[in-house]
Amino acid sequence: MNKTELVANVAEKAGLTKKDAEKALGAVIESIEEALVEGDKIQLIGFGTFEVKDRAART
Repeated sequence: MNKTELVANVAEKAGLTKKDAEKALGAVIESIEEALVEGDKIQLIGFGTFEVKDRAART
């Protein structure tokens, strides 16, 4: 599923227009990105956890 399909699916399930669903999805993704940049960890119960980890470079 790509972003366009996800927006359409969210719009259908939430009863929103595609434009409103795209704004909502964009806001969620932007919020996650900002939190990760600040070093926070995001945990969405039943979905997953997002966090930035340092790891060694590939050789």
